[in-house]
Amino acid sequence: MHRITILFASATALLAAPRAFAQAAAPAAATATASLSDAAGKPVGSAKLTQTAHGILIAVDLHDLKPGTHAIHLHETGKCEGPAFKSAGGHYNPAHKQHGFITAEGAHAGDLPNLEVPASGSVKAEFIAGDATFDTLLDADGGAIVIHAKTDDYKSQPAGDAGDRVACGVIQKG
Repeated sequence: MHRITILFASATALLAAPRAFAQAAAPAAATATASLSDAAGKPVGSAKLTQTAHGILIAVDLHDLKPGTHAIHLHETGKCEGPAFKSAGGHYNPAHKQHGFITAEGAHAGDLPNLEVPASGSVKAEFIAGDATFDTLLDADGGAIVIHAKTDDYKSQPAGDAGDRVACGVIQKG
């Protein structure tokens, strides 16, 4: 009886070892967060960013936004000074491309699909910024995530005719 128990325990340990080794060997994904506020400084939600093999995954949880379609972009500077948020700079664009998903020379690494905000003003959404990396987004002057008043047309230069910046959040690593 003891021999069967020992063999079973040994076999179980051997089968579990590769899984445990793989989990221990895999590095934790790099993450960052942003707390977004509107032009009056009122909190309107958060974003969690995770570096993946396919770019940066961005999960937003937003509230108190005007219903409708809004452009959302990663911006090149980690400053969100209201009310216009011009301090966030232009779109995050380390490859120096043109703006827009439907331009031959596009898109910026910070271009994201439009955000649909329902009548409640609250929305959860996920995006992937396929050409984005924390190495370039979170450089010496950081990065920000910005929500615009209007829809991004995916072609107009330099920002898709997306209108005013209505919410902004500085991206913080960790």
